[in-house]
Amino acid sequence: MMLYVWESQAGGSFTVTRDTSRENLGRGTKMYLEERRLKDLVKKHSELISYPISLWIEKSIEKEISDDEDEEGKVEEVDEEKEKKKIKEVSHEWDLVNKQKPIWMRKPEEITKEEYAAFYKSLSNDWEEQLAVKHFSVEGQLEFKAIILFVPKRAPFDLFDTKKKPNNIKLYVRRVFIMDNCKDIIPEWLGFQNKILKVIRKNLVKKCLELFFEIAENKEDYNKFYEAFSKNMKLGIHEDSQNRTKIAELLRYHSTKSGDELTSLKDYVTRMKEGQEDIFYTTGESKKEAVENSPFLEKLKKKGYEVLYMVDAIDEYAIGQLKEFEGKKLVSATKEGLKLEESEDEKKKKEELKEKFEGLCKVIKDVLGDKVEKVIVSDRVVDSPCCLITAQALRDSSMAGYMSSKKTMEINPENAITDELRKRAEADKNDKSLKDLVLLLFETALLTSGFSLDEPNTFGSKIHRMLKLGLSIDD
Repeated sequence: MMLYVWESQAGGSFTVTRDTSRENLGRGTKMYLEERRLKDLVKKHSELISYPISLWIEKSIEKEISDDEDEEGKVEEVDEEKEKKKIKEVSHEWDLVNKQKPIWMRKPEEITKEEYAAFYKSLSNDWEEQLAVKHFSVEGQLEFKAIILFVPKRAPFDLFDTKKKPNNIKLYVRRVFIMDNCKDIIPEWLGFQNKILKVIRKNLVKKCLELFFEIAENKEDYNKFYEAFSKNMKLGIHEDSQNRTKIAELLRYHSTKSGDELTSLKDYVTRMKEGQEDIFYTTGESKKEAVENSPFLEKLKKKGYEVLYMVDAIDEYAIGQLKEFEGKKLVSATKEGLKLEESEDEKKKKEELKEKFEGLCKVIKDVLGDKVEKVIVSDRVVDSPCCLITAQALRDSSMAGYMSSKKTMEINPENAITDELRKRAEADKNDKSLKDLVLLLFETALLTSGFSLDEPNTFGSKIHRMLKLGLSIDD
């Protein structure tokens, strides 16, 4: 075992020399350093130092020898079937620990994609290479030699785990690791960035956004990025007022006209109808299939308006902060008091139907009582018998919130079910079967937010058959 003497006069410097005296040093500390621990310390704090750091390590190699091998190493002829012994040969050698060379000291155009990937993997412990990289410097009042941003291909499983560290940004100064809790350097919504060296917050966010727009130039790459980090973009909308408008350009949604593709708000605006002033959207379940047949959209679709499907719970919080895009107000299709452009003939017909169904609205309200705040004639549903909306501009994303909120029942005056209910109410508003049908209609609307008569297995078609046959609910 080799011993070393560490000496210092507390003046800011020290010396380390090999101990050849084997004498008792008296005062001092004798340290026994583990090879594994030394490697971890060097890797963490000095891996990127340009000077080589080597450790004198012990290596063991297993060697097979036959039973007949003598002490001098001579081997007699032996039977091949005889069992061979295994012995360990111990040797020592110098092992270079800080093998990773600092690439930020080189010009970006001189660094290959493979070199960036190797550097990224050494820092991130990711088995895949990065999706994108941005390598730049910062000049001005504060100058930084180099900053390297890496965007991973997938989000870590604990991306939004509140128990983990604020982010995994690591700060290196003069190629030496300083800290890995840099929460003041980068906002939480960009916490998925793997390593960011020598950076300040303002330039960092700016360059991150530039990088994301560069990724967006390739549709396939951006689809991968957005699938992994869309929630981060939406969190950025909610938290970062300064960059909200820019981040909004990175949002993507399915819509009534986008098919299986995602569309941006900017593309939506280019497709808006002449004279259209609002961007329409609807919130709902976690899959677009759950909202694309919603009764809330029937009138909008009929008039040719495009509606965005915002199906993440975080969408409601993000849009609540965004409010508009390129001067176009974001309007929820599920909001009470939705106003659409109408011709004079449409306005006249609406007033006539409102008057015609005023009695039925009163009967339904009497039957439902406190279950609804009011019952009105709808101008948003086209096929479904009715729909339930909330008074708040954005529906609560939780079922508990929706169930407890004040609801307005909107009935479709041109639907066969509601027209039959109107006739029955005018004949006898105290008819028990009428009350039962109203309750069933309400419960169905509550659970499904509407239904189509074209679907034979829906509650709507069941009610329609009962009404057509003149049967009561008990039949």
